[in-house]
This record gives sequence, structure tokens and C-alpha cells, in this order.
Amino acid sequence: MTDRSSDDPTVAVPQVPVEDLAVDANADRLRDRAADLPSGVDLAVLPEYALTGFVADERLREAALSRDVARARLESVAETAGSAVVAGYAERDGDAVYNATAYVPPGGSSEDGGGEFSAYRKRHLWDDEAEWVEPGGDRVIVETPAGPTGLLTCYDLNFVAESAWFAERAVDALVVVGAWPADHVANWRLLVRARALDGVRWTVGAGRTGTAGGARPAEAATYAGNSLVVRPDGAVAAELGREPATLTATLDRDTLSAQRDLVGAVDDI
Repeated sequence: MTDRSSDDPTVAVPQVPVEDLAVDANADRLRDRAADLPSGVDLAVLPEYALTGFVADERLREAALSRDVARARLESVAETAGSAVVAGYAERDGDAVYNATAYVPPGGSSEDGGGEFSAYRKRHLWDDEAEWVEPGGDRVIVETPAGPTGLLTCYDLNFVAESAWFAERAVDALVVVGAWPADHVANWRLLVRARALDGVRWTVGAGRTGTAGGARPAEAATYAGNSLVVRPDGAVAAELGREPATLTATLDRDTLSAQRDLVGAVDDI
């Protein structure tokens, strides 16, 4: 992989539907989308539970993956993409299941630069997710082609304390993977923009699209999609609707620096 660490990084968000409980089908879909990414992408971001899907019942444990298995699957996606990858999955650890978001370095290997493999476990669980998933503990910052980057998952967006913690550490970017309900898409857009503005950083929101693929009929959900990249001043740089598509944007380092010089918020924390 070509070293582009001194250049402005390009992020891609392949907005995809997810088939709940179908790990093999999801892994194939993610690799197919990774293969179709435009050249020059440094970081690809996929949605919450992208690898496993989610259902609020005992079947989730069967689909959940150990970290080593998930890592191997996602390293294959990163190798195909030729870029770093962020993606979500249900992680099994002993008797517990977590909502995990993994960062995989460029090309699937830390030897290509762009930090080490790491995984964040969602700290704030939504509704009946809490009946089947354990909350995570540690917040996670990873070194990505976009610089120091914080990881959040979906409902975490609602908690200003999470944003403030990353602002105190002056991360250059925040990546949020989500499976936001379509009925509340306005809140998704508002919160992604707010988290960019209150931390003065580039923020990438990757939303799941489509409908629930493995849930029981009474639990069927329609997802918002609406992936977006937001500038450090809170303005939307690029966004999608609900259709499967790929968003790309360049996270300009001069824009970040200029906004921080203007606002001074990060220096004042």
C-alpha cells in the first residue's frame, strides 16, 4: 500500500443493508463493496453489526463471533479494500455478548501503517439490546489514516459525556457506526453534526440501510441509512439518503486546523 500519511485522508462509507444472523453472506457483501471502492481511499467505514446483524433474542449468541474470528473476517475486507476499515459486529467473550466496533489497519496489517487492530464495545445500549448484550467499559482511540480517531456506536451519540471525553483528548476525527431507526433520521443527522461541532473534529457517521433481515415479524425494523461526513464546523460535507450507495469525502487537515484556530475550544478544555 502506498504511504499517504502526509496527505489529506479520504474516507469512504459503503452504505449497506445487513442480513441479520448471516455472517457468511454479510462478509461476502462487505468484501464485494470493498472491491468496488474508488482508488485512493484511506479509511472505509461500515455500519453497526455489519458483520453479524442483530436480533433481540437467543439467536444473537449463536451468530456472535469471537474477536479472533471477527478480526480475520474484517482483515479480509481491509485487504480487499486496500485501506483501513471500521465495522461493527456482535462479539462473544465467554458467556457474554458485546456490541463491538473494530478498527482494522490499512490492508489488514499494521505493517502498512495506520495503527493497530483495536475493538470498542458499545457503552450505552438501546432498548431491548440491553437484555441480550453487555455494556462495554473502556472508551477507545485508534490511530487511523485520519489521525487519532475516537470510536462510537449508534446510541452513544446521545451522551455528551462521550463526546467531551474525546474532545479533552483532541482527537482529529470521530467515527460513529449506526443502525438508526428510519423514523428518527432527523435526530441521527442532528447528533452527528453536534458531535463534530462540540469536539471541533471531522465526524463520520456510517448508517445501516434496508430492513431487519432476521428479526421476528413483530420486531421488524427499517433503518435510516443517511450516512454522512461532517466538517469540524458542523456543516455537512457529504451525505447519502436511504439507498445502498458509497459516500466518499476528503478530511482536509487544513480545514480542521483553521476551525480549531478560530474556535479555540479544544485548547480551552
